[in-house]
Amino acid sequence: MNTSDNNVCANCGKEGSDVTNSCNKCKAVMYCNAACKKKHRHKHKKACERRVAELHDEKLFKQPPPKEEEDCPICMIRLPNLGSGTAYMQCCGKIICSGCIHAFQSRAANAGRLKEDNICPFCRTPMPNSVEELIKQFEKRVVLNDADAIYSMGSYYDRGQFGLPQNQAKKLELWHRAAELGNAEAHSSIGCSYRDGRGVEVNEKMATHYYELAAMGGSSIARFNLGAYEGNAGNVDRALKHFMIAARNGDAISLKSIKGMYKNGDVTKDDYASALQYYQAYLDEIKSDQRDEAAASNGRYKYYESAV
Repeated sequence: MNTSDNNVCANCGKEGSDVTNSCNKCKAVMYCNAACKKKHRHKHKKACERRVAELHDEKLFKQPPPKEEEDCPICMIRLPNLGSGTAYMQCCGKIICSGCIHAFQSRAANAGRLKEDNICPFCRTPMPNSVEELIKQFEKRVVLNDADAIYSMGSYYDRGQFGLPQNQAKKLELWHRAAELGNAEAHSSIGCSYRDGRGVEVNEKMATHYYELAAMGGSSIARFNLGAYEGNAGNVDRALKHFMIAARNGDAISLKSIKGMYKNGDVTKDDYASALQYYQAYLDEIKSDQRDEAAASNGRYKYYESAV
């Protein structure tokens, strides 16, 4: 967009500081008034579409910003992306790594404080004794606009869990609310709903739209799905970009996909080597002795996947 004092109308060529009416979509050209903008529309259409697509891709393929809950609030080490490596505490809204949970419970058990191995390692609130208590804790977090709690409640309505009825409309309402509050996985799950026709009509365009929103928000699952879409469509370069970003953020499946593309001759050895380096850097950030001990003692506490 030309921001000088003497802009030029793309239609009539008029110059001056009063030429301030830009194209609504690409913002790349200026007009002196709405009439000129309308008259020039057919000439500008193709260039506008190209620029809009370029701007979209710049945003789509940008490395997502760090999440607010990037580190475990107890050990202060980066949280793993694998779900079994973390736990959301509905009592206080904290996401805690499996290593800290295991260490806390082990210390309590070794000291003979058996009751303490069933309380939150962060806020020390006792874990609920019934599904009714569990849902009440979630409902309190929902009132506080906790995006993770809202997303989880939507998932429970989706599957009809913890005494809640299966309700697709309620699910989507909660997921949209969580997405508006910044939960990327909510956008991803909405995308899956459009892909599978769960509560909405099947719509691949809408599924892709929500996957893109989720990917830009940091969802590796959505990023992988976009990469798979592009790969199936024969768009190797775009698929590689998606898989590379996901591998950098710890998605082993995306790394395996790049490995498969390399074996098929679709990407270079350097591409695969870069992906391996990105994934190893992620592993270096999330590994800890506590997490290794937790994974070794309890299969539920696996916190990363082998990409070999």
